[in-house]
Amino acid sequence: MQCFRLSKAALNQMIVGAKVLEADSFGAKVYMLQDGKILKLFRRKRWFSSALLRPYSRRFIDNAVKLEKLGVPTLKVTHFYTLDQPGMTAVLYRPLPGETLRQITRHEGFSWQQSMPALIELIRSLHQSGIYFRSLHLGNIVVTPENTLGLIDVADMRFFRGPLSSSLKKRNLQHFARYIARENLTEAFPLQTLEQGVLN
Repeated sequence: MQCFRLSKAALNQMIVGAKVLEADSFGAKVYMLQDGKILKLFRRKRWFSSALLRPYSRRFIDNAVKLEKLGVPTLKVTHFYTLDQPGMTAVLYRPLPGETLRQITRHEGFSWQQSMPALIELIRSLHQSGIYFRSLHLGNIVVTPENTLGLIDVADMRFFRGPLSSSLKKRNLQHFARYIARENLTEAFPLQTLEQGVLN
């Protein structure tokens, strides 16, 4: 994908009326624009890092393309930018329609008994396809209007030629378990059922 220069003035114009979806100590980093597209900013945190050669924004784009080729529903990147500030890049994309599993768990009448089989099937499919998604959690899994599961926020991902090893599968679930604990969902989420379904 071709990379375009996005000046400070053009950036400010783009985010007029936008909603900030995510921010950190440096400021806003994910915007929902008025037309419904998402602008995600990437900052290189260290001067010398692997991101110097392959920015996380480029990984984000490449991973989205790979997921699409493998038939996994995901977002669609439309533009790639470098910004005036050194080490900063950005991507503009169309979000994956639907709601995250985290949002859906807040719906009245939600039941993990009904939703768990699809989640297990998704993770098993990712592992079988050689996809190691370190940021796999309820906030990055979307239930689409077609009632299929897809992925967002896909920068932190690796693709292997064959299915994941048992150790990588377990490590992936450990990341998932840490998210469950961090979000105080330990009592509500049947983690043991997920682990048994994915690993057996």
